[in-house]
Amino acid sequence: MIGDRTVNFIQKLEESLHKGFIDQKHNYNGSYAPKLLVNNTKNNENVLSTLLEELDNCKSFYFSVAFITESGLAMLKSHFLDLKRKGVSGRILTSTYLSFNQPKIFRELMKITNVEVRLTNLEGFHSKGYIFNNDTHYSLIVGSSNITANALKVNYEWNIKLTSHEDGEIVRHFKEQFEDVWEKAQPLNYAWIENYETAYNQLVENKVLDRISDFPVSYQTNPIEEALKIVPNKMQQAALAEIQAVREAGKDKGLIISATGTGKTYLSAFDVRSYMPKRMLFIVHREQILQKAKSDYIKVLGGIEEDFGILSGTNKQKDAKYLFATIQSISKDDTLQQFDPEEFDYILIDEVHKAGAQSYQKVINYFKPKFLMGMTATPERTDDFNIYELFDYNIAYEIRLQEALEEDMLCPFHYFGVTDLELDGETIDDATILSKLVTDERVNHLIDKIEYYAYSGDKVKGLIFCSRKEEAEKLSIALNQKGYHTFALTGDHSQEERARKVELLENGNLDYIITVDIFNEGIDIPCVNQVVMLRQTQSSIIFIQQLGRGLRKHGSKDFVTIIDFIGNYRNNYLIPIALSGDKSLNKDSIRRNMKDTSYIKGVSSINFEEIAKKLIFSSINSSNLTELKKLREVFVELKNRIGRTPFLYDFITNNSIDPNVIVNKYSNYQQFLLKLKEDVPSLNDYEDKVLTFLSLEVLNGKRKHEIILLELLLKDGLVRINDYIDHLRETNCAIDESSINSVKRIFDLSFFTISFKSKYGEIPIVILDENNNFRFNGSIIESLQVNDHFKKMVWDVIKTSKEKNTKYQSDVPLTLYEKYTRKDACRLLNWANDESSTMYGYKTKYNTCPIFVTYHKHEEVESSVAYGDEFVNQEVLNWFTRSNRSLESEEVKKIINAKENNIDIHIFVKKDNDEGGDFYYLGKALPDKNTVRQSVMLGKDEKELPVVQMNMIMENSIDSKLYYYIISGENEEE
Repeated sequence: MIGDRTVNFIQKLEESLHKGFIDQKHNYNGSYAPKLLVNNTKNNENVLSTLLEELDNCKSFYFSVAFITESGLAMLKSHFLDLKRKGVSGRILTSTYLSFNQPKIFRELMKITNVEVRLTNLEGFHSKGYIFNNDTHYSLIVGSSNITANALKVNYEWNIKLTSHEDGEIVRHFKEQFEDVWEKAQPLNYAWIENYETAYNQLVENKVLDRISDFPVSYQTNPIEEALKIVPNKMQQAALAEIQAVREAGKDKGLIISATGTGKTYLSAFDVRSYMPKRMLFIVHREQILQKAKSDYIKVLGGIEEDFGILSGTNKQKDAKYLFATIQSISKDDTLQQFDPEEFDYILIDEVHKAGAQSYQKVINYFKPKFLMGMTATPERTDDFNIYELFDYNIAYEIRLQEALEEDMLCPFHYFGVTDLELDGETIDDATILSKLVTDERVNHLIDKIEYYAYSGDKVKGLIFCSRKEEAEKLSIALNQKGYHTFALTGDHSQEERARKVELLENGNLDYIITVDIFNEGIDIPCVNQVVMLRQTQSSIIFIQQLGRGLRKHGSKDFVTIIDFIGNYRNNYLIPIALSGDKSLNKDSIRRNMKDTSYIKGVSSINFEEIAKKLIFSSINSSNLTELKKLREVFVELKNRIGRTPFLYDFITNNSIDPNVIVNKYSNYQQFLLKLKEDVPSLNDYEDKVLTFLSLEVLNGKRKHEIILLELLLKDGLVRINDYIDHLRETNCAIDESSINSVKRIFDLSFFTISFKSKYGEIPIVILDENNNFRFNGSIIESLQVNDHFKKMVWDVIKTSKEKNTKYQSDVPLTLYEKYTRKDACRLLNWANDESSTMYGYKTKYNTCPIFVTYHKHEEVESSVAYGDEFVNQEVLNWFTRSNRSLESEEVKKIINAKENNIDIHIFVKKDNDEGGDFYYLGKALPDKNTVRQSVMLGKDEKELPVVQMNMIMENSIDSKLYYYIISGENEEE
């Protein structure tokens, strides 16, 4: 039984108020302290994240906001739905002040059935306040942020977050104010919306007429002068400088890697304008792209239209100065031979990842331009053709999705990972048969979601991606029967038919085009305002391609809605990988990208319905990310990119796989290369063991001490202990005797168990001689002198570990919220030996006591070790000792009196055993002696066993995202 939560809360609240309003130096780091909420993109801070935390964990809520936009509301929709599932409701008070709120936003609010909305006609209503009712307290957020995407994520805003007991005067004032206005306010209903819409549209029409009357009479300007007014944005300026640098370095080829929708065509046009070629050839793979490319070039380059020509099946303007050609036309022998190989001094190839095809190879090998430019959003291919090699590994410019969003080059998006329908108690998965995919129930489920999450603009213009052609066709029929206007486009349709259907979508005569994968790339429909993924994610590349169909900016929309139906798919783990761009294959990193989506910049957002989120976590846990096939794919991709066999450090610098993922499976990188059958120089048995030691013990970068000593030894050969200590001091490392002794024991292998000593070669790696000099043992010194490959591999580990160390603090042994094993704890807390195998849940030694908690125990865990450890809140852990312990047990007394005994208690927690042997470090704690009591737990045969429980008071309030991730169970009531 947990102690009195209310009493504990009041104590913490008093401390928080002391720190917040009396003395900032007061020793309290809890979550109840008053806090200023701002949007700071540099620190990944925004008002939205705190608002969602409070919303997701409250019992009820009250919002009083003057302004609400579709994009702002979209960020909350999936959370409102999850609250509805839990039986939580709320109220929103808003207004028509300044006619800011559009009629459509009120229609969207009506869809949220667990939120009651009222309109006040209070003159000058301009409040921005959020009240959350929790178990023990109220949270208040008051300041400058309305429910708009910019106010919640981007704008410079000030909001104060306060915590109050329910009897507090401040919360009573807020609630009274809210109730007073609420009682006099108009309940939102469809009749009111109809009246408001009529008045609103009249107001807008009058404003437009006023603006038109203010416009001067237009006049003609010189087209080239007009073109020169179009200037590159900040990102394009940087890209143009990099492209020019490639040419100035004497290179005649360059590759642009640019996310879909970021303006590759405009960027290339700016470069052509700068280069001023005598003739230019622009090659595309589809005819419908030609006109758009030509149009963009005319805008940027200016001049007479006759300079711009098209070479395709229907046009043969091959003499134009700027020629835009399809690959199908230009690659024909009789057409190609009409051109001199040096005819064009500048050639561009769009979607150049297709250049492995014979037609492209023929054209590329024929022409001899002064400069060849390739453009693609997805250079990573599965057809074994190396695009990077084609361009001599000259990446002139690269911008991926995250950067493009940050630079406001793309249309913002709101991604919703929604739960697919359960049929007969089973979630949709890979094996679901076609007849189940298009049942009335699933079609209605689809409609519920696309209507609820909606779209930006006056009318939906959507793309729906299905798994199979038959599903697309049957779904189109089903949706048409329910009043939608849709068409299923498949590979069977001609280019002309596709173009006609796209035009119908653009004109508003179609609501949705339903397809399988023919629109993954090479099609430009900027007006698309909703993308629906009704199929599993098989590849990160295809996921981004399909998401990218809606990312082009267009005047008819402020954002695009992405609705991803998540079933029980094996590959669900690819979703956070694709959205974050994280290729590490590190499960912990992927989980972090699920619980913290602040990597998405600008006013875009990522939202998962709770059940969908659990399906993805389950997929992460069960997937084998280290199977050789996956590792080989990533390895080959990087090798292709850099043009040589990568080192571990290359994986870091190219944001690729986490090197620890490789060595944890193969002991060291040499063994991985041999497994891949790479042609690498050999290592002898002892060199391999030394490399294994460095890879398993140093590469993770969790302590800087070992890295610094190894780096000094590799540079100087001999290192005086005093010089080593000076280097530690310069880098702010601990230089106490126990830390230095710990480093010695790591390198002489005395820290390790017998099995690890054998794995690492038995003899000390580093020796401290009688003159107090550190040096490698003789075998390593000789190997470094005679085996250059060994030396490179050692340096590679040191460089990589040094880079990985940057996320760890050097002035303390453990960094908050990083993950550690029991063995790591022994080493970093300066224990003489690795005692991880006998540590179990905790152990007190050397004035330290690491406590390891698995928060959610699996049902099969034996009852005698299924302790009831539970967080009371973000500052308090109710903790149990192991069974068969009483208040008289010596180990228990030591922990109870930790402060008097000068023992540091360190808390490590993992969500469940699916997370492996790594635990999040949550900081130091001390027991609350008032809560210590002896109780019993059931052991084998229902026998009662004594156990001691107590509240551990955390030194630091636990990070909210991590806290809620840990406590959320997989088996909560649906």
